[in-house]
Amino acid sequence: MATLTQKEFQRAIGMLADEMGLQRLRDRFVRLNALVTRRKVASSESLADQLYMLSAGLRRQVAATYAFHAVWGETVNAKLGEDGEKHLEKMADAVNACLGEKEEVLPDKAAELETALAEYERALSAAIGAERARMDMLLKAVPAIADKLRAAPLSDHVEPPAPAADPQ
Repeated sequence: MATLTQKEFQRAIGMLADEMGLQRLRDRFVRLNALVTRRKVASSESLADQLYMLSAGLRRQVAATYAFHAVWGETVNAKLGEDGEKHLEKMADAVNACLGEKEEVLPDKAAELETALAEYERALSAAIGAERARMDMLLKAVPAIADKLRAAPLSDHVEPPAPAADPQ
C-alpha cells in the first residue's frame, strides 16, 4: 500500500471534518481509542497532525491507523452502498490484473491500466466526488499506482453536495 503524505492526510481529515463536524470527528477518534484526550481541537490540521504522528503516517499498526481507516471506510461505504461496492470491486480486479507479483505495472498492460483506472475513478467520483475518490484511491493503491494518480490531474467530475456539518 502507498502511504499518504502529511498534506494528503491533512486533506483527508479535512474532508471528514467537513462532512461530520470537527468535534464530532474528534469524538469518534476518542471512542475508537485513537486519541486519549477529550480536549477540543482547534482545527482539522491540528487533528490530522496529531493522528499522523500517532500512526506514523498510517504505517504503524496502532489504534490511530485503524480508527482512521474505519471512519474513512464508513463514510465512503455509506455513500456507495452495497451494490456500488460490488461494482467497484469488479473494477478494482481489472486494475489489479495489470500488476505483476511485486505490485509493479506490467509493461504490456500499461494502456489497459490507464483505462481501468479512469473507469474506476469515474465510477467512484460519481458516488463520492472527485477529490474524495482520488483520496480513496490513494489510500488503497500500491506505490506504482499511487505515483500515477499523483501525476494525473484530478478529474473534472462535479462534486456531490456536501452534507451540513455539525457546528460542534
